Amino acid sequence: MSTIESNGSASARRASATLQPVPGSAIGRFLGDGWITTRRNLMKIVRVPDILVFTLLQPIMFVLLFSYVFGAAIDIPGSDYTSFLMAGIFAQTVVFGSTYSGSAMAQDLKDGIIDRFRTLPMNGAAVLVGRTNGDLVINGLSMLVMMGTGFVVGWRATSSVGGFLAGVALLLLFAYAFSWLMAFLGMSVRSPEIINNASFLVLFPLTFVSNAFVPSENLPTPLRVFAEWNPVSALVQSARELFGNVPAGAPVGEAWTAQNPILTVLIGIALLLAVFVPLSIAKFRALGRK
Repeated sequence: MSTIESNGSASARRASATLQPVPGSAIGRFLGDGWITTRRNLMKIVRVPDILVFTLLQPIMFVLLFSYVFGAAIDIPGSDYTSFLMAGIFAQTVVFGSTYSGSAMAQDLKDGIIDRFRTLPMNGAAVLVGRTNGDLVINGLSMLVMMGTGFVVGWRATSSVGGFLAGVALLLLFAYAFSWLMAFLGMSVRSPEIINNASFLVLFPLTFVSNAFVPSENLPTPLRVFAEWNPVSALVQSARELFGNVPAGAPVGEAWTAQNPILTVLIGIALLLAVFVPLSIAKFRALGRK
């Protein structure tokens, strides 16, 4: 009888111990959980270097392809094509890079890793923070590779150091905000293959029907209007201004977004974060109720 009571009391103590609140403040636990999940995603890149290799090869390919193949065929009055091109390559690469959050979340759901995270005493939002932070690191490395490649083919940033750093920060911040949209989509589809196909159907028109590779005023009227209101065009124009790569005498579109590109991008970043951060967190919490 005493043995039974002893076993029962031991079980009660273990149950009581599991019910104890996790020590530390809520903010401290959130930051700690976010760092752990970020480190997990970075370690995945280290252990599967193919992800990073192919991610970094793509911007190099685009820089060389557009500079040497299309550069001779596209005339940019007041500037050489390489200087005009690089901001578009930067914007395209970081926007494409943000799609990894969606495919990675969809893959983790398929593999049951998200279910494992949900059983742990951790903040659910930290999983999403770690995922989007991983994209931010990849995009930062891509930026370094692209700038090195651009320097080799003749690109130069002619603005101040502050302007240059502001341009890099704006590109990365937009990509980070876009990662939350892709993370939400990744939790809303049934397989990683769907998110990959769906994202490119959206991203290709956004990046190619813009001022990234050709001046928007050279496009037919319907496409020109779309390009002027395209947020990627605002991001590209902002990068050109901050890097000092705006062609001399280049016309400015009539749309408000074309005349105020930096403010447009900042508004877009705020809207993306305000909408998709809470939506993604709510979606993550709802996954366990399915």
